Amino acid sequence: MAIEGIYGNPSINVSSLSFDSRTIQKDSLYIAQRGLRVDGHKFIRQAVKKGAKAIVCEVIPGEPQENVVYVLVKNTSKALGVLASNFYDNPSKKMNLVGITGTNGKTSIASLLYELLTKQGHDCGLLSTVKIQYGNKIYKNSQTTPDALVLNEHLYNMVKSGVNHCFMEVSSHGIDQHRIEGLEFSAGVFTNLTHDHLDYHGDFKNYRDTKKSFFDALPKNAFALTNLDDKNGSFMLQNTKAKKYTYAIKQNADYKAKLLECQFSGMLIKIKNQEVWTSLVGNFNMQNLLAVYAVAELFEFSQLDILKQISCLKSVEGRFQIFQTPKDITVIIDYAHTPDALENVLETINTIRTRNETLITVLGCGGNRDKEKRPLMGQKAAMHSDKVIFTSDNPREEDPGQIISQMIGGVSHEHFKKILKITLREEAIDMAAQLARNGDIVLIAGKGHECYQEINGQQYPFSDIKIAKKIFSKID
Repeated sequence: MAIEGIYGNPSINVSSLSFDSRTIQKDSLYIAQRGLRVDGHKFIRQAVKKGAKAIVCEVIPGEPQENVVYVLVKNTSKALGVLASNFYDNPSKKMNLVGITGTNGKTSIASLLYELLTKQGHDCGLLSTVKIQYGNKIYKNSQTTPDALVLNEHLYNMVKSGVNHCFMEVSSHGIDQHRIEGLEFSAGVFTNLTHDHLDYHGDFKNYRDTKKSFFDALPKNAFALTNLDDKNGSFMLQNTKAKKYTYAIKQNADYKAKLLECQFSGMLIKIKNQEVWTSLVGNFNMQNLLAVYAVAELFEFSQLDILKQISCLKSVEGRFQIFQTPKDITVIIDYAHTPDALENVLETINTIRTRNETLITVLGCGGNRDKEKRPLMGQKAAMHSDKVIFTSDNPREEDPGQIISQMIGGVSHEHFKKILKITLREEAIDMAAQLARNGDIVLIAGKGHECYQEINGQQYPFSDIKIAKKIFSKID
């Protein structure tokens, strides 16, 4: 953290850190961040009134208060990460912190690694989109990568509870906004890069380069593992100082896997000439398991122990989560919310199915997010399904009907006859249940593990898995 100037007596102790002036307590340090919507510099005076005795800022306010220390830095978001790590005694240096980044697969790989090492008797931590977990406690998480203060507080508590490995999703937003600044990673994993978050990053190059910067910053005593099946896999590791390793199912790599058999109940795969049965399904899950295997082996766990635990792993909540109905209808809940992820799920289903049944897909797209992917999502759904019901996802402040229209805009005329438009998501799932016959397959995509719908700034309880089970249980 480069300090450009200090005004006042720096020899003081502070009781807490905050970048939110509303949470300031007596003797706090306030970091004035420039956010996407709000500039924290506007609230410096308010923070001082509430008891802040030190301010970290990019611009000194016009009239500095007496008895308050002002520290001038070039980037307060970067400073926050360093300050948070130091305040919590640099917890990331006291464990093996593994960061997983990419468009798809982050949650699955992080969660599966957590489960695998925990089953082997190790104290582990998990920082994922679905939840934060360690020490027999589960915490809710509203961001894929939390802010630096939340991150370091959890890492500090993990150290106190004896955690020696922590598996963490690293989002492009988290990298770009410097939420991981000050953390020391023992390993980094790249999954893949597809169309997503371009509303934030502007274009694909910026999105790609943001991901790459995570690997550029890895220390030389860390290892970096990349997916060579993705065209950006090699690019990610070009400038890293970390030890480089690769995995793939289509290319030559340090870690390879081969699919031997696949059905809805699971698949038989071969890793390093050893066969293992897993209840997970699909090429994308084979890649995820291969990354899990590679990370575990690079941490020097035995092949036999790793494969034994892989055979016991279950699918992550909301990721190709399957249940069978009394009418023998296969219902699949998946978080697929990018064109590539949706196509992967649909191709997996189409590879396994007999084609004597109907594949019905229920799909929506989120509001106030990347609009360019909506017609692509509609296109993929219509191409690879027999029937498609376009519906609402998390419309947020947008008109759900308009979002659906943009999705339908990507559907070619030859597939129009497959389409239904039902705005209310529960009604759409109910319609899928009414249309399905014995042996059919219903994919409900887009929300996965989420237990809410976000509409006009409010979150309403909504779980695809709970609602689907309720609806399909009533089908005669």
